Amino acid sequence: MNSLTVEFYLKDSEYMTALRLVAGAVCSCADVDVDMLEDFKVCVTESALILKNCGFERVRAVFNAQDKITAELEGLGGKAVAGESELSLALIGALVDYCDIKKSDGIISKVTLGI
Repeated sequence: MNSLTVEFYLKDSEYMTALRLVAGAVCSCADVDVDMLEDFKVCVTESALILKNCGFERVRAVFNAQDKITAELEGLGGKAVAGESELSLALIGALVDYCDIKKSDGIISKVTLGI
């Protein structure tokens, strides 16, 4: 699998469930063990919640499973504001091998994860 891009609205929890399912499917395609798969799904969900808390109305997630599994989640639309994300960032940092945050004026607009 080279790359898979999905875009979801952040306002409804059904879309969060769909985003988790996509993250799990990407991990399954790459033969990731169950524990790491669950950790990755949690981190993808937390990343989307961070973007939602920063006022974005949609998330574009680009998944890649070539050499390692990565997810790049970017907030789109809405009115961006600084949001509370300390707990989510701590959780993400504990569960993935790599995390990069794009932040400007306290607003997180992009989260990149890697396992």
